Amino acid sequence: MRVVLACLATLGLAAPAAAQDDLAFAGFADQQQAMREGRASAESLARLYLQRIETLDRAGPKLNSVLALNPHALEDARRLDAERAAGRVRGPLHGVAVLIKDNIDSADGTATTAGSLALKDNVTGRDAPLVARLKDAGVVVLGKTNLSEWANYRSTRSISGWSALGGLVRNPHALDRSACGSSSGSGAAVAAALAAGAIGTETDGSITCPAAMNGIVGLKPTVGLVSRTHLVPISASQDTAGPMTRSVADAAALLTALAGSDPADPATAEADARKSDYLAALDAGALRGARLGVLRGPAGRNHPVDALFEKTLEVLKAQGAILIDLPPPDLAAVSAAEDLVLKTEFKAGVAAYLASTDPARVKPRTLADLIAFNRAEPRETPLFGQELFEQSQASAGLDDPAYVKARADGPRLAGPEGIDRMLAQADAIAIVAPSGGPASVVDPVNGSRWLGSPSTLPAVSGYPHLTVPMGEVSGLPVGISFIGPAWSEARLLALGYAFEQATKARVAPAFAPTVNTRPDIAAAYDPAR
Repeated sequence: MRVVLACLATLGLAAPAAAQDDLAFAGFADQQQAMREGRASAESLARLYLQRIETLDRAGPKLNSVLALNPHALEDARRLDAERAAGRVRGPLHGVAVLIKDNIDSADGTATTAGSLALKDNVTGRDAPLVARLKDAGVVVLGKTNLSEWANYRSTRSISGWSALGGLVRNPHALDRSACGSSSGSGAAVAAALAAGAIGTETDGSITCPAAMNGIVGLKPTVGLVSRTHLVPISASQDTAGPMTRSVADAAALLTALAGSDPADPATAEADARKSDYLAALDAGALRGARLGVLRGPAGRNHPVDALFEKTLEVLKAQGAILIDLPPPDLAAVSAAEDLVLKTEFKAGVAAYLASTDPARVKPRTLADLIAFNRAEPRETPLFGQELFEQSQASAGLDDPAYVKARADGPRLAGPEGIDRMLAQADAIAIVAPSGGPASVVDPVNGSRWLGSPSTLPAVSGYPHLTVPMGEVSGLPVGISFIGPAWSEARLLALGYAFEQATKARVAPAFAPTVNTRPDIAAAYDPAR
């Protein structure tokens, strides 16, 4: 937080003019047009977002979504403006300002912390390959976003969006509601137009849940499409980074830049052969004739969401989609395998990441060291403990036969015998489902109510999962998920784009303190007598 304030003070930034709000919320294409016409520049856009961070994130609603700012952001923007003036435009991302989740390394003087005090001095001086790809595409990296600490893999009782370094990320639609996680800061910042877009990471639901609950677009790509090198890990089997934006087109543009093979990440061996120009593949007519499997959420958990999804299915049919109901999957064996895989791989993965850091800056070198650090640091555990850390530490290791079996069983049950089988039985090209319920109230005493999501099958299989704004319930956003087989990002983005263009369901946040003051709710609380 001090880093953010110091950078803003040094830059002498003032509050953003209300007239600039439209440009702040504009998509990449409109921002490019404004830069071409001289109505904006990479520097002016970066300044606009830095001003919004000052007035909305640090003051005003106090979203707590940004942990640190790149001190070179304006210099980077000016360099890109000079390139444009010289006739060199790198593509649709030239001069676009983006935030990245603070479990991704960047060579800009900021630390990569995963929200933990144990990593507060972890200035790595290196760009993760995905960051290097963004910079090559002309992106201005504004800084790092807050997150659920350790990407929500420390405690079974954690509060989504909370980290010891950054505090609680607040949902800009209702400040007492969860921003979900673990990419909470990325979701809230994009919804509030604190950047043109952001990068999140997901192991199971950590892009799609915060995207849906903050009312934006989020894509978890096929595992192996985007490099994971120099990312603080949970699972080598399931981790991936992906785009979080206010439109499908912007997500497609970011994914086009992010995708690619990385020799240091064997999972990405096929990426160069599989990637494409996802922006060029968008098609507003993609729903015509598309056979879609319908996977409903658990009935009755939230009747307004059920009703909204049924209306949405009628929209899909009106756009020409053919819908086939799917039976709910049995996730018990998949979830059991996932649990063992994550606990085993986290212990090994976090040790490997710590070993790659500077020991003068990062004292813990193993998961056991982190557990000891948290026990000795009261600021880490005022709200919840570290049961997952302790369970992971007790795991038997990557050679454990039970892990080896789970590592084979989970992806098979979730992929070929899960998503692939459902699609084949329905002769469908993708699955649609509610992305989850509306955001719950943050409750540090009793915990939050969880309405479920369809994230586990695509997470464990490593398949892609796209969420797009579907509408709202009592002023809180709800998303629709598009799930497909491995490497089907282009098709999912096209389907999501067609739905988005037909509905225009995304709404800007109101920064309401609570939904309880909405007239319909307030009237019910205090009826006239």
